[in-house]
Amino acid sequence: MIRTDQSCEETLSVDITIGVQNQTRELVLESDQSADEVASLVAEALAGKPALELLDSRGRRIIIPTSSIGYVEIGSEAKGRVGFGTI
Repeated sequence: MIRTDQSCEETLSVDITIGVQNQTRELVLESDQSADEVASLVAEALAGKPALELLDSRGRRIIIPTSSIGYVEIGSEAKGRVGFGTI
């Protein structure tokens, strides 16, 4: 049987790269949060919170002590298509 209603779902995701002081590797994650939400969370953390807390696209929580953040690079929001309609 051939399925004719090729359903697909669009999701927005943003790539985030975090440089950690005294570490040679950077943290790279993909998040379903918007770029503006991530920028706001980073600004709040740098304004005096003890840690930056983010959620990745798999639902995992990433917590980085604010004192060890070297830099944060926030990519633009990209639409990812999921489903049979992407073929």
